[in-house]
Amino acid sequence: MFMFLKELANLGAPSGFEDSVRNFLKEHAVADEIYTDSIGNLICHKKGAGKKVMVAAHMDEVGLLITGITDSGYLKFNALGGIETAVLCSKKVYIGEKKIPGIISAKAVHLQTSDEMSTPLKFKNMYIDIGASNRSEAEKKVSLGDAAVFDGEYTPFGNNLVKSKALDDRVGCAILLELMKETYDSDMYFVFTVQEEIGTRGAKVASYNIKPDIALVIEGTTCSDVYGSMEHNQVTRLGDGAVLTAMDRAAISNREYFNFIVEIAKENNIKLQIKKTIMGGTDAGAIVTSGTGVKTAVLAAPCRYIHSPVSVMNLSDYESLKELSKLVCKNIERSGL
Repeated sequence: MFMFLKELANLGAPSGFEDSVRNFLKEHAVADEIYTDSIGNLICHKKGAGKKVMVAAHMDEVGLLITGITDSGYLKFNALGGIETAVLCSKKVYIGEKKIPGIISAKAVHLQTSDEMSTPLKFKNMYIDIGASNRSEAEKKVSLGDAAVFDGEYTPFGNNLVKSKALDDRVGCAILLELMKETYDSDMYFVFTVQEEIGTRGAKVASYNIKPDIALVIEGTTCSDVYGSMEHNQVTRLGDGAVLTAMDRAAISNREYFNFIVEIAKENNIKLQIKKTIMGGTDAGAIVTSGTGVKTAVLAAPCRYIHSPVSVMNLSDYESLKELSKLVCKNIERSGL
C-alpha cells in the first residue's frame, strides 16, 4: 500500500546531492522516456494527446553543508535549506557518501555565559563531533563541501502514524511513482526536481524547458496540531486528509483549478483540508511564473515537525493525497482549465 515511501525516506539526499534518490527513482519509474536535465531534475514523460501537464515533487531534503574543520577535529557547518537551530543540538547525522556518523553539539550549558544562555543558538556556535582527535584525523573521513543529513529512520508508531526524516518531500516522490503506473489522456510529465529547499532552482529549469499548460505540485507540508497550539493556528491537522493550498509566499493557486480539485474530492468522498496559512513556498512559485504563466495547484500531506530530524505523518492522509492526485490528473481534460 505504501510502496517506495520507506525506501525513499531512508535515502540521504540534501539539496545539491540528490543522486541516491534520483537513482532509485530511475530504477522504478514507468514512462515512455526518462531523462535527467542539466541541473539534475529527473523527467519522466508519458506521452498523450491532451494538455501538457507537469506533476512535480522535489527529491532534496534539508541538510547541512560542512564548511570547516577545527584543529581539534570538529566539523563546522551551515544549513542547506530552512532549519531552526533549536532542533539541532544532540541530534545524530551522517555525512557524505561514506555515511560517517556524527553528533551535533555546542558548548555545554555550564560553560556558557549568561548572555549565551539567553540567546538562541547560532550555526557558528555549533559543531559536529565525528570522534576525531584532530584535524588530520577528521580530514581522512570528511572533506569541506560534504553534506550531512539527519539520521532519522522511517518507523511506524502510534495509531497509523509514521515518523521519519525527509517526509518533505519523499511523500511526493513516492506518490509520483504510483501515479506513473496509471494511464492518462493528457501529455504527462512527472518531474522530480532538485534544490527545492534552497530556492526552487530545479523547478525553474524544468518548467522553462517543458512549458506545461497545467502543473500539480505534490508536497509534504506543515502540520501544527500540537500541544500549545490554539485551534486557529492549526494550519493543518493529521488525519483530516490531503491539504490544498490557496496561497503561499510564492504563488496563488489558479482559482478555477482550486475549485476543480475541491469538486473532485467531494465527488469521490476524499478527505481534503484547506491550508490555513500563507507562509512558506514550494516549487509552485517557480512554475506558476514560468514562460507565459502556468495554471498551478499544490496538494500535500500534513507532517508535524517538518524540516527537523524527524517528521510525523498519518498514513490515511498519504492515501487521500495519492487518490486525489490521481483523480485530478485523470480528469484534467474534462476540467475546462
